[in-house]
Amino acid sequence: MFAQRRRTRLSLLSLTLLALSGCGAGPRPAAAPPCDQACQDGVALRGLRTAMKIAYNFAVATKPVGAQDETAPCVSFDGSHGGSVRVFGDATVNAIQGASIVSLSYDFQDCLYSAPPDATANQNFSLTVSGLVTEVGTLSVQPTATTALVIASDSLSVSGTVYDPPLDYALTGCALSVIQNGNALSGALCERRAGFTF
Repeated sequence: MFAQRRRTRLSLLSLTLLALSGCGAGPRPAAAPPCDQACQDGVALRGLRTAMKIAYNFAVATKPVGAQDETAPCVSFDGSHGGSVRVFGDATVNAIQGASIVSLSYDFQDCLYSAPPDATANQNFSLTVSGLVTEVGTLSVQPTATTALVIASDSLSVSGTVYDPPLDYALTGCALSVIQNGNALSGALCERRAGFTF
């Protein structure tokens, strides 16, 4: 009887260990879906728009309103440097609306910018940007305003990687014409429809 109980316990223990061994590291996250041309262009636009925000914060946000002209080094999240961006034009503030009214140009010269690694595949990029990009409209500073911008370039070049796993990405001398309305950005890049949502 003792031997039979012992065999039953060993059998239960073996079944438990077998069941647990199948759970090893837990469920694996689903692989990121394929990223087609529209997806890749959207990630590249996100990278450009993020680089513009960083340049604005460095060169304009802390300066007096009015005429602007400041050159900033381009720095990636990991501290690596590459190229520069000159921001010039006009920026004023509408305190009642809680918004900045801008008419700015961003002159990117081999400007390297990459995002910190993110679990969301389409928020990963490491890009070098060259070209003159204009930004005209309203930047929201408070919830009482909505960002409304026209962003354009006659000749934009972007190279590097987008997405996760990284995909090689390159465009040279492309026209850019997009509108940002709130958190959504849409329009055309290289005569292709492109956009993304923050």
